[in-house]
Amino acid sequence: MKVLERYNDPDLGKRMLSRVRSLALETVNRLGRPVMLMEVCGTHTAAISSSGIRELLGDLLELRSGPGCPVCVTSAGDIEMAVNLARLPGITIATFGDMLRVPGISSSLEKERARGANIKIFYSPGDAVDYAGCHPDREVVFLGVGFETTAPLAALSVEDARKAGLKNYSVLSLHKTVPPVLNSLLAAGEVRVDGFILPGHVGAVTGSRAFEFIAGKYGVPAAVAGFATLDILAAVHTLLQAILDGEPRTVNCYPRVVKEHGNRQAQNIMAKYFAPADVHWRGFGKIAESGLRIKKEYCDYDASFKHDIGVSPPAPKNPCRCGDLLKGKIYPGDCGLFARSCTPATPEGPCMVSSEGACAVYYRCHRAEMM
Repeated sequence: MKVLERYNDPDLGKRMLSRVRSLALETVNRLGRPVMLMEVCGTHTAAISSSGIRELLGDLLELRSGPGCPVCVTSAGDIEMAVNLARLPGITIATFGDMLRVPGISSSLEKERARGANIKIFYSPGDAVDYAGCHPDREVVFLGVGFETTAPLAALSVEDARKAGLKNYSVLSLHKTVPPVLNSLLAAGEVRVDGFILPGHVGAVTGSRAFEFIAGKYGVPAAVAGFATLDILAAVHTLLQAILDGEPRTVNCYPRVVKEHGNRQAQNIMAKYFAPADVHWRGFGKIAESGLRIKKEYCDYDASFKHDIGVSPPAPKNPCRCGDLLKGKIYPGDCGLFARSCTPATPEGPCMVSSEGACAVYYRCHRAEMM
């Protein structure tokens, strides 16, 4: 507890902020322009805004959101698969709550539930397995959305269902992995990023080594960060120092949680049930081996194999700019729909739906200054 109290010490935070501002000013003077840092994780986006870091450093740093909100990067076609499943007789969709209102192509899970589809919110895939055990007359499909943080739990749910002998449980795996999308973003070169603030909870599973390619291959500094205000300030300080030194490196700024090689147990359970797959990301298109599909030997627990989902039609053109936002090309206010036709009550895209979505965060914290 004393460690956590230290990371929320306001006096220490003020001193750290002063050091970061001084270093940022020196870096800006060296570069002759503002420094652009990308926070990959949606939780970081929310923490940076709610803590005031964005305003306090906004005159020196551009802090842009990246592809780190799992709900946001889920493509409209993937949502449509879940919608098609929900329309099948005898199916119960088990999902996290923030997926309900994400628009697909023809509908959303929320709309399908209003029309009578059996869609239930669970806090973990383990709860969905328990529900399947208590309702043998229902085919229960868990909607597996998330990164390396939630994928191990989905894999464990398959193991638990197998051990319990359940035949009415499966997973629609829409899981994605973070390193491949960052590799895609950097390889495309559409956006200049001076440094990355990397997700600490993903790093806890993958290990910090999974991100070494960012500095090693692309010469861009990166810092694995926690979510307390001082964690984020420490990561920003580390990135600014690396830029000034001209020595790009990937630094683990969250060693109390993240280790070099990550969580072997989590990695092993994922490797047992999942195989890498080429999947679509909103805004990025298909990225090779960036998703996780259930292995063929466990296809009885793969909803896409077990049920006739059908083929989704192409997504119609939409003025929503979630894709550009996830690439760091724009801020939420640069989208003409933001806070106009697109609000939390009437979302046009997933970035306004998820509590981690940049549009939802900016709507809560920065709407007045952007209108």
